[in-house]
Amino acid sequence: MYAQALNAKDAAPAIAEDPVKLAVFQARIDAEEKIEPNDWMPAQYRRTLIRQISQHAHSEVIGMQPEGNWVTRAPTLARKAQLLAKIQDEAGHGLYLYSAAETLGVSREELYDQLLSGRAKYSSIFNYPTLNYADMGAIGWLVDGAAIMNQIPLCRCSYGPYARAMILVCKEESFHQRQGYAIMLAMARGTAEQRAMAQDALDRFWWPSLMMFGPHDSNSVHSELSMKWKIKRFTNDGLRQKFIDATVPQAHYLGLTIPDPDLRFDEATGHWEHGVIDWDEFNRVLAGDGPCNRQRLKHRRDAEADGQWVREAAAAYAAKQRKAAA
Repeated sequence: MYAQALNAKDAAPAIAEDPVKLAVFQARIDAEEKIEPNDWMPAQYRRTLIRQISQHAHSEVIGMQPEGNWVTRAPTLARKAQLLAKIQDEAGHGLYLYSAAETLGVSREELYDQLLSGRAKYSSIFNYPTLNYADMGAIGWLVDGAAIMNQIPLCRCSYGPYARAMILVCKEESFHQRQGYAIMLAMARGTAEQRAMAQDALDRFWWPSLMMFGPHDSNSVHSELSMKWKIKRFTNDGLRQKFIDATVPQAHYLGLTIPDPDLRFDEATGHWEHGVIDWDEFNRVLAGDGPCNRQRLKHRRDAEADGQWVREAAAAYAAKQRKAAA
């Protein structure tokens, strides 16, 4: 789900490429041709895609945890079923994305090991706790809304497998966003207590949702090259502004207040101007010191260990089937 960049120190050193091949490659990009797995591509293009796609996949997998916490406590059977369906979609998104990353020559086991070891990043938003059921609405409305803003342009990504995977992902994310907004609408029109819960969820998830788009363009390590290669189509700040412009009127319709005293509409630009984002918090959470970083990874590692016998049994059965067929 997500455009957060690694720090400059994480970028691998550039490899000298054949200038003729580079020129042909860039011409294909400029002509809006899709790059496929067997096509020649610069080493840095491949690395950038592996980093971005794997971060996206990891975010989908980790992102199941804060919502899974509320499946059994959702207020009705219908709400439980909706939340369970959403979590199932997210598992599928992780599968699509790991599969897309594998076409670049990296194994799924390697990518998963990077996540479990803490070497790989995932979206910082999933390191915040879900304190009540209204958070399911805020996550659907804000987090998945931000994800859609990020991901729709990826349907036109220059790398074919990633672009095609994103078409289905975006269709399902659209359902998630509407589901979340429906929860917020029901709570905003409910009792005073429910309305207060909805406002509290908005207060806690607003700023982390803005951080999902990544650092300011001036501090984004990968944006310039990703834009040149059409891996991404819009800048971090451009997407963040589109999200704010779309979301503020929705909050007004709900009768909720955006937790930003500096928020104002600029008649000259036609945009909502927002206050200062706490980038120290963003960097701290991304570096592993958020409210739930350790909890999220521990849960994932425990699940990996608990499922070891299933993987071993499946591998043994597959080996037995191959032997019988030989």
